Amino acid sequence: MAYDRYVAICNPLHYPLVMSHEVCFRLVVDSWVSGMPVQVGQTCQIFSLPFCESNQINHFCDIPPMLKLACGDILVNEMVVYVFAVLFVTVPFMSILGSYSRIISTILKLPSNTGRTKTFSTCSSHLIILFLFYGSVSISYLNTKSNQYEGTDKMLSLFYTILFNPVIYSLCNKDVTEALRKFLPNC
Repeated sequence: MAYDRYVAICNPLHYPLVMSHEVCFRLVVDSWVSGMPVQVGQTCQIFSLPFCESNQINHFCDIPPMLKLACGDILVNEMVVYVFAVLFVTVPFMSILGSYSRIISTILKLPSNTGRTKTFSTCSSHLIILFLFYGSVSISYLNTKSNQYEGTDKMLSLFYTILFNPVIYSLCNKDVTEALRKFLPNC
């Protein structure tokens, strides 16, 4: 989505040529193909661990909560999870950051205030979702175990998946916004 916004704002005349159906399809397939081996590998890694006591996960199904249930030394497993998290989170994040820095510099060069506002509003929902996603991932994965509240990870996952993501994207839909204004006339 950041690349789509980058092309639409920074190279608007080239947009139909650059963002063809083939390019969109390739972007989706590349993201699936690059992510699947990692997920399959981590799933196999989890299934190879010995589990002794509790078999109940007090969380959404994610690898760190599964590792907490494992017996024995899981240091290597934890290191592998964090290395893959850094690689598969940091690289896309830096690409997105680069795209949005170019987008923001292009928006600031626009001559009219109305044009800047309209252009920025097309990116605002994506920026909010990115902030919420990377913020919750950072808090969940980068917090040390000693200062981490027990339910923090679960609450962050819950808010992001159930509340923030659908609400923000649905508020970008004009029909939903109009229905909300009719339902809440004073807002």
